[in-house]
Amino acid sequence: MFNLAQCLISVGYKVILLTHAYGPRVGVRYMTQGLKVFYLPIYTFYNQCVLPTMICSLPLIRWILIQEQITIVHGHSAFSALAHEAMLIGRLLGLKTVFTDHSLFGFADTSAVITNKFLEISLADCSHCICVSHIGKENTVLRGKVKASDVSVIPNAVDISLFSPDLSRVWTGGPIKIMVVSRLVS
Repeated sequence: MFNLAQCLISVGYKVILLTHAYGPRVGVRYMTQGLKVFYLPIYTFYNQCVLPTMICSLPLIRWILIQEQITIVHGHSAFSALAHEAMLIGRLLGLKTVFTDHSLFGFADTSAVITNKFLEISLADCSHCICVSHIGKENTVLRGKVKASDVSVIPNAVDISLFSPDLSRVWTGGPIKIMVVSRLVS
């Protein structure tokens, strides 16, 4: 996650990271290279995940999106209820949303059925999706019922020291602020 943020910062984007509380860590932290991390006062209930509510954090997330003048909301992980909630709130505010999926789920067990339905709702009007493999793309298209043309593949484990963005395609119409919403797990 921090590698993605560093890559975006290196080409001039402002990156805000939004996550839930980690033990006593709550509040705002300023990291190197201008990365700002909001540890929201939302506590996990299982496997570093927050309870999916879709509305309980609305006032706080809305305030952060407006206060930080966020342009794009980028959510990670099908299991991150906070990412889906922030993307929904961002879309309600008219912001672009991007979702990155690293997972391969089935379709039969109860957990997969619930997660897939949640993903389908969350991605219904997402601006774009990113997957880390072509198999992952096929899986996300089926699970989330999104158009294949709305999903790009960026292979996992890209060496960012060898990656150079096409600077001719970099937005120059003003500052872009990207909010990344994710669980911080290793």
